[in-house]
Amino acid sequence: MTRSQAVDPNVCGVTAVIAVIDGKWKTSLLWLLEAGPQRPAEIRRRLPGLSEKVLTQALREMASDGLVHREVHDVLPLKTVYSLTDFGRRLSDALGPVSDLGHERLDRMTAERAAQAAQAAQAEPAVS
Repeated sequence: MTRSQAVDPNVCGVTAVIAVIDGKWKTSLLWLLEAGPQRPAEIRRRLPGLSEKVLTQALREMASDGLVHREVHDVLPLKTVYSLTDFGRRLSDALGPVSDLGHERLDRMTAERAAQAAQAAQAEPAVS
């Protein structure tokens, strides 16, 4: 999926939305920003493994796509705060049911693995 699909008026609406949240960190960033405005350092602490470079790039893309608002406070040192825009909040709300489906899938997979492990344990001959 390419970022150009996010602005192409000839693609499916779902494709246009997926193009703006595509990537490893953007849905996590939406989820964190649901709780309220965050500074980049706070976000990095809450998402181990997210580099400063990747965070900056993702937030810039999300700002350019209208999902987040970047506010710079004129103090020393500069203080930058990111928050969800109305569009970002609407997108986050729309992703709620998708998240629920994802959790259902994970729960089902966990139950299936547990059942398979139990079957395998019953099938093993007893060692005496």
